[in-house]
Amino acid sequence: MNNLREVEVVVIGAGQAGLAAAHHLRRTGFEPERDFVVLDHAPAAGGAWQFRWPSLTYGKVHGMHALPGMELTGADPARPSSEVVAEYFDAYERAFDLRVRRPVDVRAVREGADGRLLVETSDGTWSPRALINATGTWDRPFWPRYPGQETFRGRQLHTARYPGPAAFAGLRVVVVGGGASGTQHLLELAPYAARTTWVTRRPPVFREGPFDEGAGRAAVALVEERVRQGLPPKSVVSVTGLPLNDAVRQGLADGVLDRLPMFDRITPDGVEWDDGRRVAADVILWATGFRAAIDHLAPLRLREPGGGIRVEGTRALADPRIHLVGYGPSASTIGANRAGRAAVRDIRRLLAEEPVAA
Repeated sequence: MNNLREVEVVVIGAGQAGLAAAHHLRRTGFEPERDFVVLDHAPAAGGAWQFRWPSLTYGKVHGMHALPGMELTGADPARPSSEVVAEYFDAYERAFDLRVRRPVDVRAVREGADGRLLVETSDGTWSPRALINATGTWDRPFWPRYPGQETFRGRQLHTARYPGPAAFAGLRVVVVGGGASGTQHLLELAPYAARTTWVTRRPPVFREGPFDEGAGRAAVALVEERVRQGLPPKSVVSVTGLPLNDAVRQGLADGVLDRLPMFDRITPDGVEWDDGRRVAADVILWATGFRAAIDHLAPLRLREPGGGIRVEGTRALADPRIHLVGYGPSASTIGANRAGRAAVRDIRRLLAEEPVAA
């Protein structure tokens, strides 16, 4: 604790949610380095976007909303989204002088003295009066466990390490997962792989027609209710269904998106079901989603018996000093922007020792 530094607010994470929060702190009079600090463990600007596979071009990205105060204009849709968004985030940090510290690993957040928190990091310890957690999910890929998994002689990888379709040329690939990433992978892999097989726990739900504002609010409300109950959040996408666009329609017609139920076990050479069906495979690609990266908050004992943190808006109900942005209902680019603004509004009230609305 020789390197203990006091600030009003620590922001953990410099993706969409963290940068939005930092922007609103700056706009309302907080000075970076003096009043608040942004800590990011990534090597460069860009949040999780910088790690996306090269074939995910900017033109394929749906619902990328601009950060507050600065539009993303003139981007080439053929460029990798990892490059476009990383450059945009970097320009944003410089334009608003947010002075993000990186790479900094946050190891734990604990109770400190005099009502302050202790944020223990690879760059020393910070002592804030409030904390905005914007760590997202990218660092916690979810790997299901199935019998025989350790015996598989081929390659297993998660979406988080997907290198693009060319790496699978001539291989038999089993794609696991019924979300947007799974369908994107299948459609990309089909021209390269020797064969693709799609398996999901539940039949995929394809959404017809436009996804209007009312449907969006209803979907967010479902995720919000889980968070309010202290359950681990599901993604907004998980309750909206998969958009039935032209590419998906073609994939259904071609049989690329012909889904099988989840296999029962993994064998050295592939996967098999209790009914005797078998599929040989060289690769199992787990497009099985992510979990919230919040283990560093464990010393504060915020988790409920259901496994999640109860949140009202962005505020942890167990500790009003802690705000989670980009968590649960705000885990979209537009939701992250709004959550950053809401978190700063509540924190300003807290620091002014005004009552925070329930």
